[in-house]
Amino acid sequence: MRNILLITRKEFRSFFNLTIGYVFIVVYLLFTNGLFFYTLFLNNIAEMRYYFGIMPWVFLFFVAAITMRLWAEERKQGTLELLLTWPVRDYEVVIGKYLASVLLILLTLVLSINVPITLALLGKPDFGPIIGGYIGAALLGASYAAVGTCISSLTENQIIAFLLTIFILAVSLIAGWLAQIFGSLGTLLYFLSPATHFESIARGVIDSRDVIYYLSVIFFFLFLNNFIVVTQK
Repeated sequence: MRNILLITRKEFRSFFNLTIGYVFIVVYLLFTNGLFFYTLFLNNIAEMRYYFGIMPWVFLFFVAAITMRLWAEERKQGTLELLLTWPVRDYEVVIGKYLASVLLILLTLVLSINVPITLALLGKPDFGPIIGGYIGAALLGASYAAVGTCISSLTENQIIAFLLTIFILAVSLIAGWLAQIFGSLGTLLYFLSPATHFESIARGVIDSRDVIYYLSVIFFFLFLNNFIVVTQK
């Protein structure tokens, strides 16, 4: 556990040493706050339904941007071999890198707390869907981060890792949208779409099946990430 925490701290600090952490937080907050206040003042809609409604697509680009360098940069700079010679287990490196990206996502979500505070000052919002939306966003971001970290371990090119992560996640979202035209297969595609489970939690209903879905996605891609690292040593 100590090794995982050391790697997590190292990777988390590197986000801000390379300024990508600051850029990610500032751009994300400007975009989402702009969207929220646009719907609030121009459409006179004081709720976070639209805010959370686009979250699966917004995270698609932002999470891919923060995970693309986690393994790809190590490969490009030739430091991966050195890292794997440390007295740490492979899975500790995998989990440490993954947790660093999740911490950055959670920090960004915490810093967006001004949105529900604004709603509370303007009226009496229903906090059930708001809390559910934030829990869903945390699980959604954590599952995207597992996919992005795994994809980053396949290449030394950060741009390829970024685009491939977006492609895989976008296909899963679009497949969920188009599930109805696939007949019986559509039921499976709808279930596998991360947006399906996020929408359920964002309504304020925490269903254990949705939580298990996200935990399963995280476990699968971390396991696959570890397998890739071990086989490429």
